[in-house]
Amino acid sequence: MDKIVIEGGARLEGDIEVLGAKNAALPIQCAALLGDGASTLHHVPQLTDVHTMNRLLEGLGCTTASPEGQPRTVRIDPRGVAEGALEAPYERVKTMRASVTVMGPLVARYGRARVSLPGGCAIGARPIDQHLKGLEALGAEVTLEHGYVDVVAPREGLRGSDFVFDKVTVGGTQNLMMAASLARGHSRLENVAREPEVQDLAVFLNKMGAKVRGAGTSVIEIDGVDTLHGIEHAILPDRIEAGTFLVAAAITGGDVLLKNAPVDHMHAVIAKAQEAGVECTVEREGLRVVGPDRLGPIDVTTRPHPGFPTDMQAQIMVLATQADGQSLITETIFENRFMHVPELNRLGADIVVNGNAAVVRGKSAFSGTTVMATDLRASASLVIAGLIAEGRTEVRRIYHVDRGYEALEARLRPLGARIERYHGARG
Repeated sequence: MDKIVIEGGARLEGDIEVLGAKNAALPIQCAALLGDGASTLHHVPQLTDVHTMNRLLEGLGCTTASPEGQPRTVRIDPRGVAEGALEAPYERVKTMRASVTVMGPLVARYGRARVSLPGGCAIGARPIDQHLKGLEALGAEVTLEHGYVDVVAPREGLRGSDFVFDKVTVGGTQNLMMAASLARGHSRLENVAREPEVQDLAVFLNKMGAKVRGAGTSVIEIDGVDTLHGIEHAILPDRIEAGTFLVAAAITGGDVLLKNAPVDHMHAVIAKAQEAGVECTVEREGLRVVGPDRLGPIDVTTRPHPGFPTDMQAQIMVLATQADGQSLITETIFENRFMHVPELNRLGADIVVNGNAAVVRGKSAFSGTTVMATDLRASASLVIAGLIAEGRTEVRRIYHVDRGYEALEARLRPLGARIERYHGARG
């Protein structure tokens, strides 16, 4: 098992390119199932989750391939998908919750799907009841048995319907958008997720020939069509990756240009960074981040987009540990997303958790030690914390990092970080 080792104390300086968004790529890979021909995706990040999704699609009968020398371009051809192989097995789904997003396109295009209940990060219960209720509203019959969900469309296919989500869900919104795109008639989805990744999926679907309106608002309306077509599409830049690099630059007192940063999708993160005293300047090539001599305390509450993203909570907590004063971090999305706190405290942080809130007292002097990554964003927070720790920090179980950050250590080194990956580490 790999580990990342950081020698702290280096100031980050230079340029780093923000790559394609994982959370946009995964549902768009699934949406390729809807086309009557191959789709070619560009700016696809090289991540284990992306590779897992490709393997899942191949298991369904798709072919996936990248042109020689273009690893971030992926061609997905669904024409080999057969009715007898419409299953997302436990072996694939257990590591990645986004696998359930094949449900909508499979049911809409092929009439049925069998999907294992999902896995992914251990950050609390993330039920898929809203996905299933929405598909039932479109006329599908849903059965849960032996850890699998079986979804079957009526003989005449899915039908358009009105559906109000009980709570905002990104994956549920995406599943219903894809299913409704091939349903008969009009669908109106209310209380939907507004995330940029939802908007990117809508762009992709409309380029395929779908009729989706309202993505980015709380109501999405869809007029079903008979067929969708394979197309080319470039994945939007990753706002969470950009935010992670923003925090890394800020806490090291650095000066870093985040090339291609999706500034329009980062307002909540940028606002909190500026509140802490970080200089954030939009330039022609992206976002320049300059860390201050002293960081101020902040209060952060995670919210659905356009609020502060839960996927940036662990990283902003590291910034709060370096602020002069007390900060409050409140998590409203997931009930078990403070597992990085004990590991940050091992490094020297002073963080106390009370229910869904964490009181962070700074400024803390970090001392390098061995820490364990527990989930994707927690692992990123531990890596950037190691950048400011005195001495050597070892981050174990970094397969979590590889799910959401392409070659993180290799991309941080040109900025001045003293960071290496070692293979075969225990733990």
